Amino acid sequence: MSTVAPSTPSPRTSPAGAGSFLREFLRDPLRTASALPSSRTLALAATAPVPGTGDPVVVELGPGTGAFTDVIAERLGGRGHHLAVELNPRLAALLRARHPRLDVAVADAAELPALLADRGLGGADVVVSGLPWAAYPRAEPWLTDVVAGCLHLDGALTQFGYAATRALPPARRLRTRLAAAFEEVVHGRTVLANVPPAFVLTARRPRPPRG
Repeated sequence: MSTVAPSTPSPRTSPAGAGSFLREFLRDPLRTASALPSSRTLALAATAPVPGTGDPVVVELGPGTGAFTDVIAERLGGRGHHLAVELNPRLAALLRARHPRLDVAVADAAELPALLADRGLGGADVVVSGLPWAAYPRAEPWLTDVVAGCLHLDGALTQFGYAATRALPPARRLRTRLAAAFEEVVHGRTVLANVPPAFVLTARRPRPPRG
């Protein structure tokens, strides 16, 4: 049975969504990272690996006010299982209100293996991450390894980042960890239509767990 809600207007054009995002940014700028929701153009790039057929399991990490959630719902069209993992309970409540049928878990992204197991899901086909670079902890186990271990062999992880921060240590560290966890990491074009300009990293072919 699908857990995907019908498409609703993007928070990019929703005063409520944009206002909520700004409030959470002011409360915790390190975790929220931007005062504005992502644009639809960036959302389309980040959700490109979502299959157009079948019943895929799609996971969002840090969905915020739902800019990517809306597009994933459109792509799925009622198919599969859509799980949103949001640590901020206020943003999680906003997601539930806007997408009543969405499976929302108020949890840390590192809990993804348990969240999938609790739902009887063997793994994810796509993980779309809206987490900021700095949200990835430095200590073991690396979140990139945790996510790679939750993906099917033909699955994909997308991670967006802001162009202005790509040379900073957290961004470089994350790219190194992605390369260690996946056989292929592709750097997408800069989305100038987003404020601020952003890009999407797409990681495929998760490597076997390190013994």
